[in-house]
Amino acid sequence: MQTDGNPLRGVVLVLAATFLFAFGDTLGKHLSMLYAATLILSARYLINLVLVLLTMWPRHRSAVWATNRTGLVLLRGLLLAVATVTMLLALRVMPVAETVAIIYITPVLLMLASGPILGEKVSALGWVCVALGFAGVLLIARPGSGLDSWGVILCLLNAVLGTGYHLLTRILTRTETTMSLLFHTALVGSVLSVGATLVVGAETMPTPFDALMILIYGTCATVGHLLLTSAYREAPASTLAPVNYMHIAFATLLGWLVFRDLPDALGFIGMALIAVSGLIAAWRARSAAAT
Repeated sequence: MQTDGNPLRGVVLVLAATFLFAFGDTLGKHLSMLYAATLILSARYLINLVLVLLTMWPRHRSAVWATNRTGLVLLRGLLLAVATVTMLLALRVMPVAETVAIIYITPVLLMLASGPILGEKVSALGWVCVALGFAGVLLIARPGSGLDSWGVILCLLNAVLGTGYHLLTRILTRTETTMSLLFHTALVGSVLSVGATLVVGAETMPTPFDALMILIYGTCATVGHLLLTSAYREAPASTLAPVNYMHIAFATLLGWLVFRDLPDALGFIGMALIAVSGLIAAWRARSAAAT
């Protein structure tokens, strides 16, 4: 049980992180409609890689990239890299709020996948959680909602990839250091995105202003993850899990302010159901850890 730290500071750090994520999502939507996703992601991952090396290499040297299960570590980085591509492509054709809400089905998918892969039992309450989560997705993406069907598919693919990423994280934290996982995530993303940009090319080069926006986008993602990591040093996951869903609220607000996109009544209900299902999944994880 965590006894030190400042829970209030942890909550504030998560709020700051989720705002940066939502701001980055909004920027990502704007940029993805103008430039190739590979170009945008190159900036994101290179910034991430540089910050990881600047903050960790001077003290830890080669331990930064030392691994015990290299293949799985690289696979984890690959899953996240592909997931970020699907996110940008989805944002190109989807409103920010609905995109973010749908990918928050990931905790529910993680709970389902943990059964056959990690041997964790899904209780009756867990199945209620699953039903609520998928009902939420159906309400958001129902016929007549006006959402792009391919965008919805990309969001669901993102959630599946995210589930695999989190499963591997749970497995690899038993044998790998956090800094090694951070480094290889940034490295794999950088190699793939820069390589794809060099192969495919960039149809349009960004203006100086948009280049600044791309740098800000990359910084938002990197700093957001650093703040989130710091938050979990201040308070237990069970305390912070509900605050993570402010990401949906911030995404809704920024999507409305920038693009004038606002979900309809059924869409809001669907988003609420996904949030409730995720909170139930977090509570179940806390209960399992306590027993």
